Amino acid sequence: MTLIVKTLTAMEPETPGWRARLAAWTPFLVIAPSLIASFVYVFVFSGWTLYISLSDSSMLPSYRFVGIRPYIDLWSNLRWKIAYSNLFFFSGFYVVLAMLLGLALAIAIDQRVRGEAIWRTIFLYPLAVSFVVTGAVWRWIYSPDVGIEHFVRGFGWSDFTFRLTTDRNLAIYAIIATGVWQSSGFAMALFLAGLRSVDPDLVKAAQIDGASRFRIYAKIILPTIAPIFVAVAVVLLQFAIKTFDLVVALTNGGPGISTTFPANYVYDLMFQRGQINIGAAAAVMMLLALAVVLVPYSLWLVWRRRREGRAYG
Repeated sequence: MTLIVKTLTAMEPETPGWRARLAAWTPFLVIAPSLIASFVYVFVFSGWTLYISLSDSSMLPSYRFVGIRPYIDLWSNLRWKIAYSNLFFFSGFYVVLAMLLGLALAIAIDQRVRGEAIWRTIFLYPLAVSFVVTGAVWRWIYSPDVGIEHFVRGFGWSDFTFRLTTDRNLAIYAIIATGVWQSSGFAMALFLAGLRSVDPDLVKAAQIDGASRFRIYAKIILPTIAPIFVAVAVVLLQFAIKTFDLVVALTNGGPGISTTFPANYVYDLMFQRGQINIGAAAAVMMLLALAVVLVPYSLWLVWRRRREGRAYG
């Protein structure tokens, strides 16, 4: 009987010691601070901004509820309407052109060109430069006093003009061109990684069937990396919606208010005019613009993972 009791006791699982419990909880303890900070930063501050946007705050936060009056004041302001329309205009051209240029560069480098590492570095270099530095450099390039116009006129072409940033109808295109130059390298890097991940057997089979290079890319390679197109577009749209420092360094919202963007207007309302409630309303509208991009993308990711799970399940 004693032997049976000892045997059953030995078969019982041992209670883990404090070292084992600490090792099990260590991953949660490590990520807990970042999770808490993210929760506070995203949800708590977003909720606080939403409430302030419905209050009568001015120089300092006030918690007296006034409803949607700040939103009515915001949308009745001409500068905000111009800023919001500039955002959509800039986002459309910026995302499409950056993706097209990045894809063209990725396809060119994918041909195993000589000095591939050097070309990748050159095209990726603008991504390592901040938007402030980029805006300052390109502002000098666009300047009629010391930039391209001055350089060309030095060769005797006195009628040449190149004044993108001084023309209220063309200044937005200067921001688009500069933003595309800055971000096309990022798009190129993601597209190149996608091109290199395509199964080479598919390409060889198409070549054996006599398909041209154009048809191989159009019918096989590009459809295969379609998810990368979506990811690049979403990231670039986030860049576009949060555009602030590039505009400040390049045009500072001018000439006049022609290149004002929502982020610049939010800063002006909150820190220069002391209209915190209207600035918070503008920030909420920017958050909604981000949600229009991120929520469908998140739902698409969930749908895609479930479809893949059913396919391989």
